[in-house]
Amino acid sequence: MGIPTKEELTSALDEAARMRESGQDPHFVAKALLNQHYQLTHLEHLYDAVQHYVNSGQSETSHSKLLISIEHYRAIQTSPSSTTR
Repeated sequence: MGIPTKEELTSALDEAARMRESGQDPHFVAKALLNQHYQLTHLEHLYDAVQHYVNSGQSETSHSKLLISIEHYRAIQTSPSSTTR
């Protein structure tokens, strides 16, 4: 299975949003796609913060940004409304 192109992903997310808005998601596939994309976006920000922290000599500022990113991701994990795009 290949990785979708940017255009394919955008199209899939648009269709998933349309399905959710129109109530045409009986098996929650659109909800799952939107939620996973939302979580992946936040994990990518967390990954960037980790990379910056590791590559910057582990400065206090980078450490603070890393902790904020971790806490933000933790918050979306417990939020019932984490299905937005």
